[in-house]
Amino acid sequence: MSREALQESLSAVMDNEADELELRRVLNAFDDVETRETWARYQIARAVMHKDLLLPRLDIAAAVSAALADEAVPAKASRGPWRSLGRLAVAASVTIAVLAGVRLYNQDEIAGVELAQHSNQPSLSTPQVKGPAVLAGYNESSDATGPMANGVLQGQPGWHDQRLPGYLRQHAQQAALKGTESALPYARAASLENR
Repeated sequence: MSREALQESLSAVMDNEADELELRRVLNAFDDVETRETWARYQIARAVMHKDLLLPRLDIAAAVSAALADEAVPAKASRGPWRSLGRLAVAASVTIAVLAGVRLYNQDEIAGVELAQHSNQPSLSTPQVKGPAVLAGYNESSDATGPMANGVLQGQPGWHDQRLPGYLRQHAQQAALKGTESALPYARAASLENR
C-alpha cells in the first residue's frame, strides 16, 4: 500500500469515516514506527482543532520493548531422571488410592447384604394356647344368632370353598383401587382335591 493511501486511511479513521477495510489497513500498518508517529501527530492536530487538553506523549510500548530486549533470557533448567520418576510415583499412588476406595466401597455394600442375610432374626415367643381361638368380647350365651350358631353353615361341607374365592377377589379389587403396592395383592389358592 502506498504511503499516500495509508495517510488517507489514517485521516478517515481519525474523522470516524473509515470503513472496515481501511480500519484493517491502518491496524496492520501499526507495526511500522513511522505509521505510529504519523498517528501521534494526527492526534495532536485533532486535539488542537477541538481545543482538547493535550496530554504529554508517553510511548509505553517502546519502553517495554526496550526493557525486554535488555533483559537476559533465563537458561532452561535441565530435568533430571528423578523428576520424571516422581511424576510416575504420584500417578501410581493416585491410581492405587482410587482402586482401593472402589474396592472398599464395594465391600461395604457386600458386607451389608451378607449381614442382612445372616442376621439372627429375633424369635417371637408366643404363648402356646390349647383349644379354639375365642374373639375378645365373645359371650357364650345360648341366644347367640348367626350362621354358625344356628347350624345353618355347620352342616354344609365346603361353605368356605364357596365364599373364600369371593373374599379374595374382593380383596384384590380393593387393593388395585387403592393403588398400594404389596408383595402379594392377589393369591389364587390351588386345589388339588379335584385332580
